[in-house]
Amino acid sequence: MRVSARAHEVLRKLANQEHQSMQAVLDRAIEQYRRDSFVRAANADFVALRKDRRAWQQVLRERELLDSTLSDGLEEE
Repeated sequence: MRVSARAHEVLRKLANQEHQSMQAVLDRAIEQYRRDSFVRAANADFVALRKDRRAWQQVLRERELLDSTLSDGLEEE
């Protein structure tokens, strides 16, 4: 895999600062990017869902049903 000279230098500096290998820093960066991408996609899906009034109302009804079951069978403390 090739990276730009600038990316290589930044990676090298980060690895030195964190006393990690460049591979370890790159692995962490990729994992963070994957997680951020997942959250962005989930947020976009929720935005789309909220725009569909009927579908959003169904979600809210389902949440109400689930909320009422949270303490089923548990004693009050």
